[in-house]
Amino acid sequence: MSPRLALPLLLVLFASGCATLSRSDLRAATDIVESGHAAARDCRDGNDPACRPVASPLLALGGEAIAASTAEAPHHYVTLLDRGQDGLIARLHLIRAARENIDLQSFIYDVDDSGLLVLDELLAAARRGVKVRLLLDQLYGLPDPGLQAALAGAHPNFELRLYNPTFGEAKTQPLQYAAGIVCCFRKFNRRMHTKLLLVDGTVGVTGGRNIQDRYFDWGESYNYRDRDILVAGPIAAAMKENFEAFWTFEQSHPAHTLKDVAERLIREGGVPAHRLLDPARERSPRVLAMAEAVTDGAAVYERLAPLTLPVGQVEFFADLPEKHIGEQPAHEDASRAMRDLVDSSRDELVMQTPYLVLSRPARKLFREMHARTDAPEVIVSTNSLAATDAFPVYAMSHKYKRLYLRELGFQIFEYKPYPEDAPIDVAATGVLGPREAALPIFGSGSSGSASGPVPLKRAGVRVGLHAKSIVVDDRIGVVGSHNFDPRSDKLNTESMVVVHDSQFAGALRASIQRDMIPANAWTIARQEKPPVLSGLNYSLGKLSEKLPIFDIWPFPYASSFELREGCNPLPPEDPRFYTCYQDVGAFPEVDLPLKTVYTRILTAFGAGLVPIL
Repeated sequence: MSPRLALPLLLVLFASGCATLSRSDLRAATDIVESGHAAARDCRDGNDPACRPVASPLLALGGEAIAASTAEAPHHYVTLLDRGQDGLIARLHLIRAARENIDLQSFIYDVDDSGLLVLDELLAAARRGVKVRLLLDQLYGLPDPGLQAALAGAHPNFELRLYNPTFGEAKTQPLQYAAGIVCCFRKFNRRMHTKLLLVDGTVGVTGGRNIQDRYFDWGESYNYRDRDILVAGPIAAAMKENFEAFWTFEQSHPAHTLKDVAERLIREGGVPAHRLLDPARERSPRVLAMAEAVTDGAAVYERLAPLTLPVGQVEFFADLPEKHIGEQPAHEDASRAMRDLVDSSRDELVMQTPYLVLSRPARKLFREMHARTDAPEVIVSTNSLAATDAFPVYAMSHKYKRLYLRELGFQIFEYKPYPEDAPIDVAATGVLGPREAALPIFGSGSSGSASGPVPLKRAGVRVGLHAKSIVVDDRIGVVGSHNFDPRSDKLNTESMVVVHDSQFAGALRASIQRDMIPANAWTIARQEKPPVLSGLNYSLGKLSEKLPIFDIWPFPYASSFELREGCNPLPPEDPRFYTCYQDVGAFPEVDLPLKTVYTRILTAFGAGLVPIL
């Protein structure tokens, strides 16, 4: 690090180290919050529909399943939420229907249309008597001290806590971000990636979606192809227990105890008003339409019932926050469960992940599976460079394509940025022009992040995979937040729902299979062998792959292939494959000069960051 950069970082570290909240300031902030609670208005008009929970056949499924369950024969209902709009409708409707309590946990919570709509509903639920607890990872969770100050004193039934605030503040400044990596990398880099909405302790929604427009098909330039699962029944008790572990953990801090939030409360001399919480603020037509639609419980149920299945055994595996204590991570319950499920496959494993970066233990596991006499097929759906929100992570995946295809036996399909047949409800391609989304360098993040996807040859609303799912032998389906990568294994806390039901597994497999059809994905296969020196090229490429940092060989092993018109899909091992498929290059749709050079540079960069990607 250069002295010019080191000095300001050291100053930031010194200032942050001194930026602790005094006891007197904490007491003053607490008093202000309590005064705000005492003055908060309740919803008391019994004739006002907003003061009553809406009738909800969807929420009623939880009580029905619990009543029908025994320890030996559990009953559940599960709903696969493939479409972003369904994910938002389900959340908003369940919040509107809540009668007792709401627990919401998220890695990202943005103040865009969907985020403010959810926040409005949470506050309305609190005013009608529902106990609401909102737990957010500090890095991307409503990082506005003024908004957090307003929420801290909004209502006694509404509580906001922030997980792992590295510098004891709500907002992490750019220099603090850099200083956090320098001074306290382990603490700063361990995040709560878990997502959960739990209503009345009977119905939960979990999966890959955060609270942000991009996850609900409302992004103007970039949207995620993601997936949630709604679960109604006794497994909700395990979800409640896991949430409680995070809520009471020492790293979860009430918003008003953060220094910049407390300072705002004290400076204002009371709970400040915030423009985003103003009931009279202007709302977009889509927000007004959505707010109206979720009040009709029968219509919501009619929409989601075709996606809902009665099932028996359901498991919930989730890391505990103790995973972040000490030098060696512990309580990696989600990672262990995921590895055990992968190892249990006998015929076929279908896996969907946005970031195909495997840890050494995972590579070892897949090698052992591939070496079996009757090795299962391993089919992987993941992002292309054109679709991904994380350029360096893709570079790392690109470095090991030879290993994945040849040594681990993967069949890989990379998602296109403009899929022709996807469960995405966005404006037509090209309507909004060539605006680029702002995304963080290490994956999905808030709208204020500094990095973004690569430029493409066409303009339009781009789509990138964010779903994390597994299907084992068409008998078990898994939906969760785990990316199956080293970061999920060792750094983030993750969760996953495991459904032991062949009908659900079949529905999940069909959903992933749709993302791999030629209209939606490129097939990844070995390039045709050159007429001469093919063995030498392979050996030199393999040697280059083994280098710890640089991957310097300019002739990659694999490429992307597009199905030719008039042909039917074929596996890469079919002798007719190269006749029916056109090689479209390693990085189709990407509009970068010397793109191979750029990607190689990022591959070199990414190779040193495997543990945190």
